[in-house]
Amino acid sequence: MAVIALASGKSSGVTCSALALTLSSPRPSLLIEADPAGGTIRAGYLQGEGTAQVGLHRLAAADRQGTLAQEFRHHWVSLDQAHSGQRMLLPGLPDPAQAPSMARTWDAIAELIAVMDGHGYDVIIDAGRVVSQSETRLSTSVYPAPLLRAADVVLLVVRSTQASVVSAAPAARVLREELAHNGTGADALGLLIVEEGSLTSTQIQQGLRVPAYAALEWDPDTADVLTHGAFRKSGRSLLRSARSAHDRLNEIVTRRRIQLARPAPVQG
Repeated sequence: MAVIALASGKSSGVTCSALALTLSSPRPSLLIEADPAGGTIRAGYLQGEGTAQVGLHRLAAADRQGTLAQEFRHHWVSLDQAHSGQRMLLPGLPDPAQAPSMARTWDAIAELIAVMDGHGYDVIIDAGRVVSQSETRLSTSVYPAPLLRAADVVLLVVRSTQASVVSAAPAARVLREELAHNGTGADALGLLIVEEGSLTSTQIQQGLRVPAYAALEWDPDTADVLTHGAFRKSGRSLLRSARSAHDRLNEIVTRRRIQLARPAPVQG
């Protein structure tokens, strides 16, 4: 199992990228929609399918009642029409006002993810936009910082445009400092580049002082389907590049786990 978290400085397609990685994973995968600004996949990609009785907001109550471990899997919903259990979603908060109620539950969810290790699921975490209390400290009151600290790799999603790189710079500094002091090391941080603009990977890496770990092709048709639902014919280049990104990320996770003496994920 690999645990991969995605975050951004401003809106850079984190949810769409996380969904693409989940759907293209070579192994069973779980997407945790942990963005404090609220979840959009159930209303968008799933077109309103499912019930509000399951999701992240219910886990805060379960944590307070001491039943989180027993209820965790009951709040997953299927992302594929076949309901095969291979592509699952833990839906995010329906209302951003619920984010403060998750403050104590992020740590408990991070522990559950660690327990899942070896059960064969890749875990993809959509952490949304980085919210900081200062230039060097993540806000732990609403932001899922414990999930980032527990991840094998943390991907800062950035588009290959000058505006996106500039807006990502403060987030890169915050994440690098946070992971160096509270996570698995600053080298857990890498870039996931969405190839929309003209900047090269080298230019982006130099600008942010963060290595590029993977890239996704710019495929607005498929991105539209992943964002709003399958009502249009989409291309496949985004999902193809997401599969290639998975291969690259698995190599990085395996290398980092060997360095940290943790069990490496089984290759699919």
